[in-house]
Amino acid sequence: MGQSTQDLGALIRGARNARRLTQEQLGLTVGYSASAISRIESNKMRLDTDVIPLMARALDIPADWLSRAAVPEVPTIATVATGCRPDEEDAVRRRELLTGALAAGATAIVGAGTAQALPAADLEDVLFRLPNAEPVPLANLMAQAAAARQTYTAARYSDLGRTLPGLLATAEATRDTASGRERQRASAILARAYVLAAELASKQHSDAAWVAADRALSAARASGMPVPVGESSRVLAITMRRSGRWSSAVHLLTSQAAELDTTDTRTAAVRTTLLLTAAYSAAAGGDRTTALTLLDEAEDDVERRPQAPGGLFTVDATRAQVDVYRIGVNNTLGTPDDGVKVAAGLNIDHMSTAERRARAWTDTARMWHALGDSQQTFAALRRVEQEAPQETRRPSLRALTSDLLYRPARVEGLREFAVRTGALV
Repeated sequence: MGQSTQDLGALIRGARNARRLTQEQLGLTVGYSASAISRIESNKMRLDTDVIPLMARALDIPADWLSRAAVPEVPTIATVATGCRPDEEDAVRRRELLTGALAAGATAIVGAGTAQALPAADLEDVLFRLPNAEPVPLANLMAQAAAARQTYTAARYSDLGRTLPGLLATAEATRDTASGRERQRASAILARAYVLAAELASKQHSDAAWVAADRALSAARASGMPVPVGESSRVLAITMRRSGRWSSAVHLLTSQAAELDTTDTRTAAVRTTLLLTAAYSAAAGGDRTTALTLLDEAEDDVERRPQAPGGLFTVDATRAQVDVYRIGVNNTLGTPDDGVKVAAGLNIDHMSTAERRARAWTDTARMWHALGDSQQTFAALRRVEQEAPQETRRPSLRALTSDLLYRPARVEGLREFAVRTGALV
């Protein structure tokens, strides 16, 4: 039974009514607000692929009824992925099209029950109504971008949301008034600022990630520098994968990886991160062979270059990072037991940033959850909270917490954790 985009909302609404669930009750189970469920049922908001298993379980319907549903197109992104450069008239049309996508995702960013952990600024304002700003010397702009990166890697997402408008506006102004080599360097900094915006939007399952990733890659290509291009390609591919376009994501990532010069240590490290993201994207599409092949290739890269260079913006190219992705890939492929031995040998405390440590504990929690071990799942969730409290308020983690709460096994402290993190209100 294949579902079209138009009848997906009707399918969810009908199954919800059959189960006699309110939109609020369904939302609590899958980590969405009631208004988000309403928009999904009205086909005004996409159902994130990460939430499909929880949604199917809550509605007591086969997951493939939801996963086979058509994904609405965002036509302008294809021009970015293929390297075409739209003229100014196309850019205006793109802005008009993407404004609609942002409107659908805005409540997911600042919706009820999550305001404490999410940015104060509305990302639509960040992307389309930047504040006035004056250009600054490149050294100052680089310092601002480095500070924003540190805020992100420390998982202080509310602070980052307040920082981004000024950073993006200043970077745009500085790039626009620069020329020659200075303009290229300003474009690279601007690309990384938009990478942060895309990462932040992706963590909240927001369609604003499309816009930010699009702009990141455009600025990166204008810089002519391979490292920002690789980092921007990665966040665009994540957005593709979250929208169900896993095959396009794998193609973009592997094509970009093939273009990088592996004799340079930094571009080689970027290549590793692209392969890891491609592996996860292939797993999201159920392509086990491709996913594991790409993981092994990334692991071989790390073995050849054990001392990965610093300077990558949001992720690392290390053996620990490969192991975290291996756990996540096995979770996604439905073989979480294959990740247990990997998790046992992983020293998460030695990972470089709070954001990455929280991600590692998140994948570990998902592994134990899939294996039915509620105690271990909750222990991992508590470690996420210790590393990065705002991570526990992400929609996907609130959904996991909610599902754990309604399992038969009683876990001491779980209910208080669910209230504290917004999974239970």
